[in-house]
Amino acid sequence: MRKSKFTARALAAIAALSIGAAIVADASAAAQNAPKPGGAPSGGTPAPVILVIDRNAILRASKVGQSIVQQVNAYTQAAEKEFKGTAASLRSQQSQLQQQVAILAPDVKAKKIKAFEGQQQAFQQKVQMRQAQIQGGVAQARQQVEAALGPILQQLMAERHANLLLDRQAIVLGTVNVDITGAAVQRLDQKLPSVKVQLVTPSAQMLQQMQAQQQPQ
Repeated sequence: MRKSKFTARALAAIAALSIGAAIVADASAAAQNAPKPGGAPSGGTPAPVILVIDRNAILRASKVGQSIVQQVNAYTQAAEKEFKGTAASLRSQQSQLQQQVAILAPDVKAKKIKAFEGQQQAFQQKVQMRQAQIQGGVAQARQQVEAALGPILQQLMAERHANLLLDRQAIVLGTVNVDITGAAVQRLDQKLPSVKVQLVTPSAQMLQQMQAQQQPQ
């Protein structure tokens, strides 16, 4: 097992730390409750008052996002250390088996190969389980971040009398600065500077998805 692969898969969970659902839901609620500046004709559609947020930057810059990354790194390093010995043993067994297959009787060779493949599969399942546990912990932490961020976005929209919140990735061109990412990060840092990422036992469905993703294409 190479360190880069395990680390990349574990940290991929952070990339999945999407706050899009919170942004959409809370923006909708804020739009309904925020004062409507300028006033539209009765029964008409109010003029859009737009704010922009960079959800990826929130995760990179906020204390809670950095805390999650640090904890995932710690879990990843601990797993690599735990599995290093078994991985080295399997590589050694594989090398020995490759040298022996040419001189072994067919039935003995088949038994040895089957036994080795069983050990290899058990090891892979153990690694996948730990990866899934880390991902489950990140998902749980994400829920706490979303719960804290939602009211912050509502408050910012109400203060600025906005009725529409967009992700920066959806903006092609703009001539005014309506980005509230910095303000959101500051308030999130005060409200939720960190969360505890715990290993969470994954569902059978999550394990199946991980196994399918790791199948050779």
